[in-house]
Amino acid sequence: SVEARVVALRRDKRIYDRIAAETGLSRATVARILVRHGLNRWRDLEHRHGHGRRGVRKLSENRLVIASHNQGKIRELRDLLDPLGYELVTAGDLNLEEPEETGLTFEDNAKLKALAAAKASDLPALSDDSGLSVDALEGAPGIYSARWGGPEKDFNIAMGRVHRELEGEGSGNRTARFVSVICLAWPDGHMELFRGEVEGAIVWPPRGNQGFGYDPVFQPIGFETTFGQMSADSKHGWKPGQEQALSHRARAFKMFFEQCLEGPQS
Repeated sequence: SVEARVVALRRDKRIYDRIAAETGLSRATVARILVRHGLNRWRDLEHRHGHGRRGVRKLSENRLVIASHNQGKIRELRDLLDPLGYELVTAGDLNLEEPEETGLTFEDNAKLKALAAAKASDLPALSDDSGLSVDALEGAPGIYSARWGGPEKDFNIAMGRVHRELEGEGSGNRTARFVSVICLAWPDGHMELFRGEVEGAIVWPPRGNQGFGYDPVFQPIGFETTFGQMSADSKHGWKPGQEQALSHRARAFKMFFEQCLEGPQS
């Protein structure tokens, strides 16, 4: 049956967007099937990227490119990386062009960005592709999260669009998740991927002016505040040795750290 195929694909570690593409179902239908089978939560996929894998390449170089032109992402990745002693440069520091994001998944776009920066700089490069996935909107805006803000990537516009489309959809379902895929790429083309997700709900009106992007309308499960009301340390302030990370980006970074980082060479 189609339902059995959806379950089999999920157990084979396919992400929602790929399952929808392979079965012809909407993302919302895929989500409902996976909820019934208890396969819709991040905890069920912690081994998807990083956990339980063998042969993951370690990062031994001192210098690392942050393959992003997004100042919010750069700030959060610097917060996570700075304590580790690496020499960090951004794509902007090196005057690297921002590649067109032509992928169909977060993984595709993360790989595209990291590999372009690694090859152009001849250095290892770390990218993040992330976005907001709203169940009632069949996973939208997803990989198009920034584009919902128009040419200027204005997230006030993007948040307003999410609100309007949810109101128009009419189901009252406000469940959503933030997704982050971190990719580490080397100039020789080798890549490692790590995916983090955090479940929550969309709230309106926006609350708080911390963070960036959709943070003011996303309230993670178990919290009374949005990401937009949290301090940077509360949201993504994971440190080595801590068992838990909250944000999607911090969760992906935690796996990246545990699998790839040897510490900079002296």
